[in-house]
Amino acid sequence: MANGEMAKTDPSSVSGSTPLSEIFAVFLRLGLTSFGGPIAHLGYFREEFVARRKWLDDKTYADLVALCQFLPGPASSQIGIAVGLLRGGYAGSLLAWLGFTLPSAILMVLFAFSVASIGDALGSGWLHGLKIAAVAVVAQALLGMARSLTPDRERATLAVAAAALTLAVPTAWGQVGAILLGGVVGMALLRNGVRDDHVDLPSPVTRRAAFASLALFFALLIGLPLASSAFPNQSLAVFDAFYRAGSLVFGGGHVVLPLLQAEVVPPGWVSNDAFLAGYGAAQALPGPLFAFAGFLGAAMGSAPNGLTGAVLCLVAVFLPSFLLIIGALPFWTLLRARPAAQAALKGVNAAVVGLLLAAFYHPVWTSGIMDRWDFAIGAAAFLLLTMWKTPPWLVVILCALAGAVVSP
Repeated sequence: MANGEMAKTDPSSVSGSTPLSEIFAVFLRLGLTSFGGPIAHLGYFREEFVARRKWLDDKTYADLVALCQFLPGPASSQIGIAVGLLRGGYAGSLLAWLGFTLPSAILMVLFAFSVASIGDALGSGWLHGLKIAAVAVVAQALLGMARSLTPDRERATLAVAAAALTLAVPTAWGQVGAILLGGVVGMALLRNGVRDDHVDLPSPVTRRAAFASLALFFALLIGLPLASSAFPNQSLAVFDAFYRAGSLVFGGGHVVLPLLQAEVVPPGWVSNDAFLAGYGAAQALPGPLFAFAGFLGAAMGSAPNGLTGAVLCLVAVFLPSFLLIIGALPFWTLLRARPAAQAALKGVNAAVVGLLLAAFYHPVWTSGIMDRWDFAIGAAAFLLLTMWKTPPWLVVILCALAGAVVSP
């Protein structure tokens, strides 16, 4: 297929055009080898789907990336779900997600099972080293996002305002308020420079199915908190918390940190130390950062925990991505052309930088940097990531070893 033809392909020829076993195998390999976080994943995906396999052309891939950045949720996982949907229908989207997510999810669950015994054997210094690694990784993500998403004084100011609001109201409501503030301010003040270069995305999803998917998304988003309040049940409360986190995360995997921390640490489901240690370990793994939800589910102190908790949390945090991709794909061409939508997205992205800035201060910095040695290790890790381009997994290992060495 020549470049440019994919955007004009009839949707019926796209769905089911690739064997399901091939879709799963391709995404499983990506899940085993895609180190470096969401931005790096976009490069891996382009190489695989545009340059190597010709499943998409560059314009279609770029517009698919724009759609997934517009929606809340993990952008790289959503792109995988969308590619699976285009190539293999609904079954293809599920297999694409499974292939890409399973390797990191399994490793995170195994880490949750072994963290206590490993900690007893080696002491707590290496766990603190993982928290220091999280400081460096979040600082690098914050710097990169600030450069691309807050390049002018208006958006930089909006990011600082969002950070202040998030710290002043340290709950999920404060974070949602910051995102809404970004969207409103964006529509009002950030309409300059919006673009109209977009293509028609092929879609195997009917509009009826899209409406049903969006209706279910909002029904769960509104109904789960009400059901959890009316019928107290730990499993329902956990599913509600992780579903909301997956529904409200704009900006990629790192931004899930403040949302999940606000959901699982204050009620005592997971300790703050375990939370940050697991988050640090997640940086050393390939695949989606949202697989961290599997660690949290397995590490919870009370049921649902273990393997059951891990599966429950993984399904809950990724379910919004499926519903939103299915719901938005048929309407993206119309929405993408509206300047108001693009302006709102610019504001939301700036607010996301503010959320990550607030999370960088608390809990990442306040829990990871306790003395001069922690600061030195964190600064060295940041230098390795940003200037020496050291792989994140190696930086995480080095931080864990350094934490064990300097621990009293």
